Amino acid sequence: MRRIKRIKVHKVHREGTGLLLSMFTILFTVNMVLYYTTGNKFIFYGVLAVSTVLFLIVLNFFRSPYRRFPFDSEGLVIAPADGSIVAIEEVMENQYFHDRRIQVSIFMSVFNVHANWFPVNGTVQHVSHRKGRFLAAYLPKSCTENERSTIVVRTDYGVDVLTRQIAGAMARRIVTYAKEGEYCEVNEQMGFIKFGSRVDTFLPLGTEILVEMDQKVTGNQTPIARLGKITYTAPEK
Repeated sequence: MRRIKRIKVHKVHREGTGLLLSMFTILFTVNMVLYYTTGNKFIFYGVLAVSTVLFLIVLNFFRSPYRRFPFDSEGLVIAPADGSIVAIEEVMENQYFHDRRIQVSIFMSVFNVHANWFPVNGTVQHVSHRKGRFLAAYLPKSCTENERSTIVVRTDYGVDVLTRQIAGAMARRIVTYAKEGEYCEVNEQMGFIKFGSRVDTFLPLGTEILVEMDQKVTGNQTPIARLGKITYTAPEK
């Protein structure tokens, strides 16, 4: 069994460097052309101001803070993403488990950090990607109809935790670093979703939930549930 490679965390996430460089080049070129060709300084300064604000908004979106969970995470499920809790409910999970689970959903706005972390330590059992629609990520049906990636991690106690990255109305690309058979830890990045989106976590019935509806959570920092030493093994596929 290979150990998952650690993702080096940068102040600007690697998923955004290409876009930011292209965007800077285009905006710089446009502003230089206006500077040398327009005789109206108000037009130039207006476009420069809009360009600067737009670039800073996108730069802020791709920020990638250095984080480490400060306590012992054994038995805990840590928030895989920044955002607000928009769902805590018992549902039927039909893609992988085919049984009832507790679903905890985090909605990420365009102002949240969009890197995703593994919610538990363990071995990656399953990784899959499905194409779909791009409905607003806060809508309940987005978890079954939108484009999404599914990652299942089995903890050392045999508990399977499913995390689903879900595209939103603005998100057009889901990046998943998890690989089947590799060992992962809560301090490692699981992936990245570009622009507004959602991350759902599916837990065994009986799991103690530690968050409330509308609560703000921080990826890799906020415990959202306590598994304890529940022993659970997923049915054979």
